[in-house]
Amino acid sequence: MEQCTFEMISEEHIDEVRAIYLYYINHSTATFHKREISKDEMRELVIFNHSKYEGYVIKYAGVICGYVVLTQYKTREAFDQTAEVTIYLKHGYEGRGIGSLALLFIEGRAKTKKLHTLIGLICGENTGSIALFEKHCYKKCAHYKEVGYKFDRWLDLVCYQKIIT
Repeated sequence: MEQCTFEMISEEHIDEVRAIYLYYINHSTATFHKREISKDEMRELVIFNHSKYEGYVIKYAGVICGYVVLTQYKTREAFDQTAEVTIYLKHGYEGRGIGSLALLFIEGRAKTKKLHTLIGLICGENTGSIALFEKHCYKKCAHYKEVGYKFDRWLDLVCYQKIIT
């Protein structure tokens, strides 16, 4: 497999990262966003003013093929050692092991920030993401039934967690 590299998301990446995300908004239930988000809204999802949280573009053979984000789980102080992990790959890059490399990379970054628990929030029908998180020893810790509505159907939300320290 070609080498994957990770580069912190900056302003120059917003259009490409947004294009990746818009595909999922318009064509899948991987996100519960239903309308296309603006460039400013995308920026808020991937660029942070807090040293604990980070977003990275994933490059495969030198081409941006996705992004991975480590972000705040909840705003209350008791959650300060817990973070949410999000990974999106450009359509067509699935199944190459890139998601695994991204997850391992972001777990390493989380450990340097003294985080204790990582959470993945996944649509219940997103079997690819569920398999990815399970492969990396994340355990299902919640299953919320019919909490999202998109494409004229109700969607479940499953939560996976991994204690990393």
